[in-house]
Amino acid sequence: MGDGPTRQARSHRPHDATLRFEYDSPTRAKTVANAVAQEVGEIDGDRSAATVEREDESVVVRVVADDLVALRAGCNTWGSLVEVAERTSELA
Repeated sequence: MGDGPTRQARSHRPHDATLRFEYDSPTRAKTVANAVAQEVGEIDGDRSAATVEREDESVVVRVVADDLVALRAGCNTWGSLVEVAERTSELA
């Protein structure tokens, strides 16, 4: 696993999705991972949770959920968070 921040999602959830975001450098991936990892545990709901890891030039977000509606909502939320982190880091 990468050196990015990692926190465990609650296990034993029947549904999961892995979102992988590729960047042009490990530095950019680390910047995005650090930005979104701050939200792990803060926005988890009763029905879903997520982890964020960095693997070289990639940011990997794993969303786990109790049901498909919660999984879709979690994927949408985390995709949006990554998008905001990308746009913000471009401005820095």
